[in-house]
Formats: sequence, structure tokens, C-alpha cells
Amino acid sequence: MSDRQLRIGLPKGSLQNSTVELFRKAGFSITVDERAYSPDLGDPELWAVLLRAQELPLYIDHGVLDCGLTGYDWILERDVDVVEVADLVYAKGGMRPYRWVLAVHENSDIHSVEDLQGKRIATELVEVTRRFLAEHGVQAEVEFSWGATEAKCPDLVDAVVEGTETGGTLRANNLRIVETLFESCTKFVAGREAWADPWKRQKIETIALLLNAALEAENKVGLKMNVREADLPAVTACLPALKNPTISPLANGDEPWVAVETIVDVSIVKDLIPALKAAGAQGIIEYPLSKVVM
Repeated sequence: MSDRQLRIGLPKGSLQNSTVELFRKAGFSITVDERAYSPDLGDPELWAVLLRAQELPLYIDHGVLDCGLTGYDWILERDVDVVEVADLVYAKGGMRPYRWVLAVHENSDIHSVEDLQGKRIATELVEVTRRFLAEHGVQAEVEFSWGATEAKCPDLVDAVVEGTETGGTLRANNLRIVETLFESCTKFVAGREAWADPWKRQKIETIALLLNAALEAENKVGLKMNVREADLPAVTACLPALKNPTISPLANGDEPWVAVETIVDVSIVKDLIPALKAAGAQGIIEYPLSKVVM
């Protein structure tokens, strides 16, 4: 491996597909061989490996990898000292952070953390849960869960600490949330040694810029339209933009026209386009964005 290569870890498992798609949108020609664990990012200066997000913080902290994408939850669980370069708010189910919660069966008499005294709790985040209980002065048995954590309560354990995006799986297993421990998202992190290397740091910062730009573009679209100058105040009043819209004069005609271009949140487009049309905009074009650099 060349000294001019950055060693990056990518999460395997539930986040793998969304991470690969994010890198593609960021401009990397990533290819993944299903039988191998080393994706090709189309950049000779990058060497990548697919590992479980749970493992990545230790490899980065120990300098085996220079940087990687892992969850804030696993950074806390492994108690590592890494540089948090960027928050990348995406998950397997969509563009949202997720929560780690304390949950019990809906008929349980546990209604607070203090009610866990002497109880049994199942979770993947054993150390985080133990620290959480200690902060509340509660002593309870915390056991590692190898999966299907929600199904263990109430027959095998009294409570669970589990990650959730929407709460749907908890509800499906008749569990109710007692308290949220913390909110987590995917983070792009670097090892201290790699961060101290000027070349590696610049490479890491470039990757972070491109990944964040791709995420920003996920929730936005571009709009172009033609507007009579007389209608311009009414049209621009409809536009919530990143900055003021770009306005350019069109070729001379019977009356002055301008071209207006802007970027807006995709969530408002279905209501915005009819409002723009009513305000006088014509030839409205909506187009997707690949990156938005803030």
C-alpha cells in the first residue's frame, strides 16, 4: 500500500447500500464485489474496506484505518478518541437521525429509569447503558443482545435499550418508550494520527465536503422559469431560496422578460409551482441536483 493512500472504512450491513449510493452521488465511481470486502472508489489514492460499523471506531482509533463512516452510537460504546469530521444524517430508512431509547412492555410497571433498580436489561450498547444507569444511581443487570432485542421483553428481560428510526418495530412488539438516551447519526471520523498529516487531512476534508454536498442535494431541487418584469415582485415573493434568486434578462421582445433560477426544498415544490404559475411565472422547469455546497 502506497504512503499516498488514504485508508477508509465503510459500514457493512444495514447502512451499506445507502452509503454506496451516497458516495456515487458525491462523485465517486464506487463498485462493490459482493464476494469481496474492498470496494473500488475509482481513486488510486483511496483504499476502502467494508466492515461492521461496530468495529470501525476501534480500527480508526488504533490507526489501522485513517478514517471511516460509523455511528455516533458506536463511538460512544467503544469510548474512542477520534476526530468527528462531519455529521452525515442518513440512515437505512431515509434521511433522518435515529434514537437509542429505553423501552419496556406496554403493561410493565416500569415508568422511569429509577424503576430499573435490580432489573435485567438487554442491549447492544452495554457500556453506554451501564454509564447511563450509573448517572442515575441505578444498579441493574445489563446483558449483551445478539439481535431480536425487542422480542426479549418482557419474557426474558425487564427492559431493552434499542435504536429506532420511527418506533415502528417497538410498537409492533408492544413496547413503549420510557426515555431517550441520545440521538445518533452516521459520522465521518478520522484518527488523530491521520488528521495530523497535512495530505491525509486535506483528502479527508475533500471527501467530507463532497458527501455533505450530496446530502444537501437530496432534499433540494432547482427551479427555472420565465417571468415578465412586471410580475417579478410577485414571483420572487413566493421564493424561499438559499440566497436571492438568479435573475437574467431575456432577449428583447414586445415587453421585458427575465429568467429566474433558484434552489428550494423538495418538500414545498408541489405547492410552490402552482403559486409561481398564479404569480405570473411561465415555462417553469424543475430539475434534480447532484450536489449543493453550502
